[in-house]
Amino acid sequence: MKLPGHDAIARQADEHLVTHKVKLPRKIVEHPFRQVAKRVLMALLVLAATALIVYADHDGYHDNSDRSVDFLDAWYYATVTLSTTGYGDITPVSDAARLTNIFVITPLRVLFLIILVGTTLEVLTERTREEWRLNRWRSTLRDHTVVVGFGTKGRSAIQTVCATGLKKEQVVVVDPSGKAVEAATAEGYAGVIGDATRSEVLKRAEVHRARKIIIATQRDDTAVLVTLTARQLNKAAKIVAAVREEENAPLLKQSGADAVITSASAAGRLLGLSVLSPAAGMVMEDLIQQGSGLDIIERPVIKAEVGRKPRETDDLVVSVLRGHRVLGYDDPAVGTLELTDRLITIVRATPGTQVVAPDARPFRQD
Repeated sequence: MKLPGHDAIARQADEHLVTHKVKLPRKIVEHPFRQVAKRVLMALLVLAATALIVYADHDGYHDNSDRSVDFLDAWYYATVTLSTTGYGDITPVSDAARLTNIFVITPLRVLFLIILVGTTLEVLTERTREEWRLNRWRSTLRDHTVVVGFGTKGRSAIQTVCATGLKKEQVVVVDPSGKAVEAATAEGYAGVIGDATRSEVLKRAEVHRARKIIIATQRDDTAVLVTLTARQLNKAAKIVAAVREEENAPLLKQSGADAVITSASAAGRLLGLSVLSPAAGMVMEDLIQQGSGLDIIERPVIKAEVGRKPRETDDLVVSVLRGHRVLGYDDPAVGTLELTDRLITIVRATPGTQVVAPDARPFRQD
């Protein structure tokens, strides 16, 4: 078995000792720098408007220092007035200047304060809103799907399960890369930044309440550690893991994975099939792409099919799931269909076609 030693695993764990953080999908908003720049610009425009108003009526103002109000004094007065500093060295003395202060300068002062103070209030409000959304998300998340790793394998797995009807709100992505989690949240999934081999990170993803766990890490040793941790936190969830080396698959199953997919071998088999028969390769690729062309689905046996043989049903039956066994359609042990059986069938993909996933643990093939 090709697994690195304890030192390599320890180094990997040290590299991933980052503060785990939950990120929920959010609408695309303007960059914070642009928001602040806009508010500063608005405040400067209000300040400039106030200074021009004061200078236009500078004869109605009195300056204690030199008795007159020039353009610089107008800016000075606008600054200390809008900021509510109010030194009192420049004051409106005429009726027109005082009326202008009542009906124009005072509203501008309020607007100026709203613009500046509003930035801080908005930040605090946004933090409160995000905290409320996070608490609500945690309290309502049940029977969801956790995907560890948002690389090529993780993305493809999510696209497949979502094509069968799973809502994006029911998917949580765990990845140590902040950029990967940001990409996941941009697509509408919730994300947790952190090392999935640590139980506290998986708890952030509510793994203990998940129904399905997909492990699509880049390294086989990481997949083993994540599987062990996930199975310890959730004894009933269906865990499917991907490994690069086929010789590591038994270790994943011993660690608690219900199904193990060898990515390198699967790709190699598809390549070999495509060489022998390009058409057969195209059909196989079509089957594993949910939502288009032909789909392979799992569904329960309906009452009208009870007592029939697999080939006597309307659908093209590939296998029969009976108890904990997966039987071929032509297996003599199948006999006739029973109401408790489930069928693996090939159907033409339609918008209403969905994979009916069993609530029970995955089946063992005899």
